[in-house]
Parts: sequence; C-alpha cells; structure tokens
Amino acid sequence: MSDNDTKKPTGDAQPPPKGAPTDTPAAKIGSQPSNPPAGAKLETPPAAHSAPTAAPPPPPAPKPAGPPPPKNPGFITCTIDGKEVVVKPGTNMVEAAKMVGSDIPYFCYHPRLSIAANCRMCMVEASNAPKLVPGCQTPLVEGQVIKTNTPKVKEQQRAVMEFLLLNHPVDCSICDQAGECKLQDYYMRYDYRPSRLEGGKVMKNKRKVLGPRVVLDQERCIICSRCVRFMNEIPKEPQLGIFGRGSHEVIDTFPGSELNSNYSLNTVDICPVGALLSRDFRFRARSWFLSAAPSVCTGCSRGCSIYADFMAQDTYRYRPRENEAINKSWMCDHGRETYKGLNTGRVLSAVVGRQQGTGTARPEVARKEALQAAAKALSGVQGQVAVLASPVASNEDLLATLTFAKATLGAKELYVGGRPQGEADHFLLTADRNPNRKGLELIAQGLGLTLKPFEDLVKAIDGGKVKALYAVGTEVPGNVETFAQAAAKLDVFVAQATNESPITAQATVLLPASAHVEFDGSFVQVDGIVQRFRKAYPSKGDAVGHWALAAELTRELGGTAAWTSSREVFRELGKAVSAFAEFDWDKAAPPDREKPGINPLPTAADGRPPGYREFGAPRVRGI
Repeated sequence: MSDNDTKKPTGDAQPPPKGAPTDTPAAKIGSQPSNPPAGAKLETPPAAHSAPTAAPPPPPAPKPAGPPPPKNPGFITCTIDGKEVVVKPGTNMVEAAKMVGSDIPYFCYHPRLSIAANCRMCMVEASNAPKLVPGCQTPLVEGQVIKTNTPKVKEQQRAVMEFLLLNHPVDCSICDQAGECKLQDYYMRYDYRPSRLEGGKVMKNKRKVLGPRVVLDQERCIICSRCVRFMNEIPKEPQLGIFGRGSHEVIDTFPGSELNSNYSLNTVDICPVGALLSRDFRFRARSWFLSAAPSVCTGCSRGCSIYADFMAQDTYRYRPRENEAINKSWMCDHGRETYKGLNTGRVLSAVVGRQQGTGTARPEVARKEALQAAAKALSGVQGQVAVLASPVASNEDLLATLTFAKATLGAKELYVGGRPQGEADHFLLTADRNPNRKGLELIAQGLGLTLKPFEDLVKAIDGGKVKALYAVGTEVPGNVETFAQAAAKLDVFVAQATNESPITAQATVLLPASAHVEFDGSFVQVDGIVQRFRKAYPSKGDAVGHWALAAELTRELGGTAAWTSSREVFRELGKAVSAFAEFDWDKAAPPDREKPGINPLPTAADGRPPGYREFGAPRVRGI
C-alpha cells in the first residue's frame, strides 16, 4: 500500500499525472490548439484601447424558441396511424384511436374505472417515448405521433397473448362467455399460434362460488382486476381482492365474506373472459343463439336502460345499456331478476267467470268473446265503476285505458295500484318498485282524473260502496290474499293482467295483456325522463297490449277508437299531457335493427365489436 492510499482527500487540486500538459514553458513547445479552453491565459495581453474607440459589447444570444402554439387552442391535436385527431386534454390513446377508426386492444381498461395498465395489451409506439407505452394510461400531448400497427407493436400484442394463454384452460366449448370473449377474439386477431408450453398448466379452482349470484372459474381469470376495481369504486363495497403471487395469483372474496352486493352481476358484464359467470344464466344459452332488444328495466322507478336478450318468445337475461343520464353502464341485481316474470305465470288466454275452488281449471274462451262479456258487464254499471291503474303499465297503455275509463265508463277518480314499496340502496335501486309512477301521475293530471290511494279502494269495497271494478294491471301494494278476498265481493271485476295471481282468480272477466317486451312503448322514470323501449318478440298466447284491449272495449261499447299501434295512441292521446309535448316518440327510440323488416340484433353483434359487452357506443349506428 502506498502512502497516497492512506491520505484523506483535502479537496485541493491533485498534481497532474506524469505526461499531462502543464503551464511550464516546456509544455508549450509546438503549435497552439485551434480552440483553446475558455479563460486560458494569453502570452501577450491585448493592447489597451482608449474609451472613445472601445468596441460595443456583443449582443446577448437569442433565447431558444419554445414549443409551437397549439393548432387548436384548448384541445390537443395529434396524429394516430397517419390520421389527425383533435381531443380534449387528458384523453388517453385508446379513446382517441377510436375516433379515427383504429382499434387498440385492451383487457384491463374500462372507461368508468380507474386505470390499472396491468394487462399490457394496449402498448403502442409514441413519437416522444423511446419504448412502447400503454395506450390506456398515457394521455396525448400536442403534436404527438402514435402508431398502433407497426411490427414492434404487433409482436408485443402476440407476446402478451401468448403469456395470458400459457395457463389458460382452453375450454371454450363449455364456456358461457364463448361468442362474447375478448380472449377468443384477440387470439384470432393478434396471436393465432399454437402454444409452446411444455409441461402441465397451473391448476386452480374451477367452480369457486363467490356469492348467491356469481361463480368464479379461477383458471380462466387473467387478473385484469376489473371486478376488484368495480366493487371498490362504483358500489363502494370492497368484497373482492387479489391473493397470491405469480402464476398462483387468484381473485377471491376476503376471508369470512362473500360477494353479496346488489351490484355483483356487473362484475360478470365487465369480465373480459369467462372467469366470472352468472349462476342464473350459466349453461342456459349460447350468445349467438340470442337476440337483443333495447328496453327499459321495470324493477324500480329508476328505469335503467337495458338490453333484453331473448330466444324465440323467452327472455333469458337483462344486460345494462349505456345511458349517461340514468344508469351509466350499470344495473342492480334486483332489476336483472325481474325478467323471470316475462316467462312464467303469464295470463295467456281470456277467461269468463271466477275460479271455483283451488286447483280447478277455468274455462278459457276466445278474446273476442271475453271482450263482449266485459262490455256487457260494464255497460250496466257505467258511471259507477271504480278504476284501478297500475304504474307498471306503459304510458301508451295508461293513455288508452284511462281515456276509455273517463270517456266511456264515466270515471272521475283513479285508484293507484302497483307493486309494494321496497328498500332503496345507495346507488341505483329506488324504494318504488314501479317503473312508471311518474307517467301515471302525469297522465292522470292531463286527463283531469283524481288519484286516490289503494287503501281507499279496499275500504270502499269492504263498505259496499264499490260493486264494479275495472283494473289495468292487477299488481297491488297491499297483501295480495287480502285484496283477493275483497275482490270476491265485487259484482263486476274486469281485469287486464299480464301475470296470474290470487287476484286474477277472482276476476269475472280476465283479459290477457302483453308485457313491455312484447310491444313498443315508453316509461317515465323517477327523475321525469321519458324513455322508449323496443318490441323484442310477438305477444305470447292471446295477449295484446292494454291499449289494444281498451280500444276493443271502446268499440264494443259503441265508442270510436281507431288506434292500431302504441305509436298512434301516443301521438293522438299524448297531446293531453303537457309533459309529453317535447318528447318525439319516433326519434327517441333506440335503433334495434340495421335495416327495415324483421331483423333483430344478435346479442354479440348489437353494433359493438364482439366481446365489448361492457361499454361503448357502436360505430355503426351510434346507440
């Protein structure tokens, strides 16, 4: 060890190494460098000049020019795949690419959830970054150039797909998500190569029941974390988490809890693969066998926009439909389960006469015969008939039936029925379980009818003041059995109903009415927004709309009713309701077919790209 190795640095300049240039005269032998270092001493100082002849100081160097001003002030202008796009500040590349027709694939991104950027499927080339950047997480900047289809990007997409499919159980043949699966679609588009994995795949739980409505296949999960983020951020009920590490990472509920939220089935909608499945819909139908009709949920007064997925004349499920003003991209589990009433317990044929005892069959008659019997019974009690209206009926149904009740039956008062109240939650579900209470109130006001509570009707029947009743819908807010006993005291009970109940068993004339998915119509939800819904399939059995039954009864009693469709009912009778003046019945209808004629939308191709169930305005028609 030398002496210098033990010396502490003093901060002073160290002596130059041997052979280094010095300031000694011996070091200056030879030509001078052409660019001497700044501040070097000169051998001959410059001659002094007198003050009058001194040269002016050199002008200061110009400041470097800043970035050019934005092309569109207040917005960001950039280029994606050679096409210029103008977006709002903060817009990410995935959303901007959609504007110019480019498709950046993604699994974990959702426009209504926080950004995780963990699937790495949306990596693209950006002019201001040396490496690929995630398109979902990266906001655009002025003048940026984005490329989504270069060889480097395509290789990244192929590699990500290969990684995600390493341990994926390719059981598409039994998976409910087949036909709506991003993993399927992206494999065909971005990978389409055989697996290079040698050895067995990681085995996980194939049937993990998370709660009363959702089951999880952990082997199919790609850990996109959409479901976890949804439960944390939208209903704010953190019931799911990610547990484990590496290939053994899984989605699961927290120990001692279950996925029992009223919004749990939204996790099934936003799952991009077949990991989260509805226990109700599981193994019931293939998506390509189903058709979809834009409709409105009737589970409560919120009136969430939905798709009713059906096959033949059976509804299989409800899915949320995008509506920024009402339900965004979501709907509650309570509303999803209301589709079952469309399939079971329906009134499919007309009946004249009360049911005699339990378990006895009632003689079914033709609807024409039943209408004649109803008209005959009502003609003898005109002016004395009480009217019960259900807020489950559509605006068109209520306009026609209440007009008939006022003009033909002489009714001046209206008893309000409907489903009993329930419990509201903190998000979408309201306590009022009737989809059109607001519409009933507006129509009654427009027609000059006084609304009275249902309890007054029960008291009037028990007191013998009401002997005849005309019911538009048999849903009642009280005890069904109790009202059925009261209805048995009526001399005339003409009921138009969609579903059987103890009340319909006491009707002297029972007329079959169509459900809301069997005709075109509208509802008014709790905030006063009028919404249109589309017909999914023809009415079951001998049923027709309430409005059509009212038109036939009007003609049977000698009146005039030229309505042949719910559209004509709204256009003719809706003029009496000032709240409907600005509502354009035709323009407000969500499009349900690509061309005129019987051409219902396939569920997996209702204008959105396959697999994009959860969000997005279709590019073709702009739902």
